[in-house]
Amino acid sequence: MSLTPRLLTGAFALGLLAACDQPLDLDMRGATGGFTTAPAVQGATAGRPAADSRGIISYPTYQVAVAERGDTIDAVAARIGADPEQLARFNGIDRNVPLRQGEVIALPGRVSEPAPGTAGAIDITTLAGGAIDASPATPRVTTTALEPPRAATTAAPRAVGEPIRHKVSRGETAYTISRLYQVPVRSLAEWNGLGPDFAIREGQHLLIPVANTPAPVQTAAVTAPGEGSATPTPPSASKPLPRETVAPAATPPVAAPVTVGAPTRSAGGVMVMPVQGKIIRDYRKGSNEGIDIAAAPGTPVKAAAAGTVAAITQDANQVPILVVRHPDNLMTVYANVDKIAVKKGDSVKRGQQIAQLRSGDNAYLHFEVRDGFDSVDPNPYLE
Repeated sequence: MSLTPRLLTGAFALGLLAACDQPLDLDMRGATGGFTTAPAVQGATAGRPAADSRGIISYPTYQVAVAERGDTIDAVAARIGADPEQLARFNGIDRNVPLRQGEVIALPGRVSEPAPGTAGAIDITTLAGGAIDASPATPRVTTTALEPPRAATTAAPRAVGEPIRHKVSRGETAYTISRLYQVPVRSLAEWNGLGPDFAIREGQHLLIPVANTPAPVQTAAVTAPGEGSATPTPPSASKPLPRETVAPAATPPVAAPVTVGAPTRSAGGVMVMPVQGKIIRDYRKGSNEGIDIAAAPGTPVKAAAAGTVAAITQDANQVPILVVRHPDNLMTVYANVDKIAVKKGDSVKRGQQIAQLRSGDNAYLHFEVRDGFDSVDPNPYLE
């Protein structure tokens, strides 16, 4: 994948940890206990359904193909009878790129269906029946046959138990997607045949694992209509309320003046622009944890405020990332830079050149301001 702000933030976490042999976790929000994935992604999920003899899993509203060892898009297309050019374009991958064993390839349209009851054939009846079996026992009900429904004019809803198919957007990672859908990242990797680095690409379609937990059991008592606590009779219904005489209101006292103290921290204008250029992507919590400033390759990158170099590290593409620690628990992050002119532990002054912008098509600075481990909007801090 190309360099993205979310990946840069992950490398920043890696640099602060100094050494870590675990998969990279992009959750920067925890200030205690180290950097861990959100607890919400620890739930168990079911296994991915088996594919048919052609490597296809058929769901009620879509189909996917499962790659074999040594497959390319052309090989998968030939095996299932699909257009290789359309298949490659739909999945955002070159036709000749080798696929991982077990990697999921989304199909733009349906191919021939497997025979009912065979591996890879997932029908609505099976999915709905599994959901009913997993739910608490309910009283038997009487059903009657209905007339066949008329042809629908809108897209059919996703069947019960059918996995969501998520298309990867620029800046997303396996970790952010797992947290978005509340599933373990390892389950996401197993369902989609991801590599040990959990790398994904823009335009890739991912199957979101289906939770393997039963429906919640109702614990609250249910009473029949008309039963339960009796409603008390309002006093006004049995005896009228006495007439109330209201005295005129006294003149309200004059409120004492309120003195407001000065704020403990003033964000406005405490930092300088780290690079002279144009902001091409603004801050958006959860999507872009900083701002991206485009400028000519080789443009000086300056320290936004005085501080100490806390970390110098690299992302997965060997692109340097620099972190400076400031007073009041603030940190600034400078990513997509080159020719770093400082080293870890150095003191830097406000406006001091610390690096340059990288050359090439991605000549922009990804700049973050963090209050502890939480990202904040850098714009109020900049002059």
